[in-house]
Amino acid sequence: MQFLISVVHDQTELGTDYELAAIDVFNERLQAEGHWVFAGGLSLPAAATVIDNRGGEAVVTDGPFVETKEFLAGFWVIEAPDLDVALALATAGSKACHRKVEVRPFLEAG
Repeated sequence: MQFLISVVHDQTELGTDYELAAIDVFNERLQAEGHWVFAGGLSLPAAATVIDNRGGEAVVTDGPFVETKEFLAGFWVIEAPDLDVALALATAGSKACHRKVEVRPFLEAG
């Protein structure tokens, strides 16, 4: 099964050098143990562009979809045999990046 581990940023500073080093170590662990699918860090919400093309014409708006104190700062997509393993890995990821994380399974085709 694949899971999305979202990093929830709620601090005034982005990752410190220590946190970035710990994330690198966690990434290496995911790769070594065969859980790694993909990961990435995201720009600040001010760099976002929202596109709404549900109507007759696309509306393009600069900035985040919602104004909030918390935002998605990065993510991991992992492979894990079950939710328990995914939660254990997410716990280690939360410690590495020193942020809250959210774990969500991908929908299975069917």
